[in-house]
Amino acid sequence: MTENKPNRRRSLLKGAAVAAGAMSAPMVSMAQTASFRFQSTWPAKDIFHEYANDFAKKVNDMAGGRLKIEVLPSGAVVPAFQLLEAVNKGTLDGGHGVVAYHYGKNSALALWGSGPAYGMDPNMVLAWHNYGGGKALLEEIYKAINMDVVSYLYGPMPTQPLGWFKKPVAKVEDMKGLKFRTVGLAVDVFTEMGAAVNPLPGGEIVPALDRGLIDAAEFNNASSDRALGFQDVAKNCMLQSFHQSGEQFEILFNKTKFNALPQELKSIVDYAVQAASADMSWKAIDRNTKDYEELKKAGVKFYKTPDAILRAQLAAWDKTIAKKAGENPLFKKVLDSQKAFAQKAGQWQSDYMVDFKMAYNHYFGTQKKA
Repeated sequence: MTENKPNRRRSLLKGAAVAAGAMSAPMVSMAQTASFRFQSTWPAKDIFHEYANDFAKKVNDMAGGRLKIEVLPSGAVVPAFQLLEAVNKGTLDGGHGVVAYHYGKNSALALWGSGPAYGMDPNMVLAWHNYGGGKALLEEIYKAINMDVVSYLYGPMPTQPLGWFKKPVAKVEDMKGLKFRTVGLAVDVFTEMGAAVNPLPGGEIVPALDRGLIDAAEFNNASSDRALGFQDVAKNCMLQSFHQSGEQFEILFNKTKFNALPQELKSIVDYAVQAASADMSWKAIDRNTKDYEELKKAGVKFYKTPDAILRAQLAAWDKTIAKKAGENPLFKKVLDSQKAFAQKAGQWQSDYMVDFKMAYNHYFGTQKKA
């Protein structure tokens, strides 16, 4: 029995419409929802943990339920300094921290954050990482230490203070014998300057300072320092330092878990990293400004680190990297790459960027003096 012509025509038109609709619909993966359990290396009250959650929210919102990242605070699963191993083993699916925390596995890892970076600011260090060869070098180092992870760097941090002191330091000699907290290659720098260094995780610093186990400590920025309660145990903060003047955050994924994602979800992660990097840098300016003012209201006295101490840092840094480069070929390889990029990028920035302090002083200098 044959189909009559009107019915056959309607059937063909309907089929064509369905086919056209299918072709015009977005090609969205219908794969099962993936859930990733992350841990940060920061206490829940720290703005850094907030940054980790900000990144996760961007991924979760854009993925539309197909990928969900849950972020736990430091210590929820593993201690802060064990994040890399936990992600590598799959104990965690990912994490949020800094590369310098892995310093003990290969000294070259501290070069993503520690030291003056040949005069590069934090955003320039990220430029080197993404466009000047840093990313490939980091992957090479992780492969050398058998860490099967996917790493994204983002979030240029403001220059970190020299730190919080029971008594302010006025000269290089004041650093000698000082029980001081820092991490990464800054450990070597301050040791070279004569300090007795203790690389404590963030959550342990203020209690140690309160109990007198250390005399001084650095962590990071006005918002983090205020949330951790530095102002309750010390009233002197020294601003400006080269020990960690170009640091950024790291987002880690277990490579097996990450590679199992469809390409569109991998792309969402990639673009969420970039969006979170910009958002973090804007939020940092706003929040650090407010918390800086609140710390002043709380009676904290801020001092500029004397130039003599800054020059001593550079001299100590030069001795440190000469020694490490002789011991570790990968360390030298990273240094050489940074130096080549910084020489060109630094010249460009110095030549092109206007002195913003001149404009600030033009408008606020008199009021500031008053």
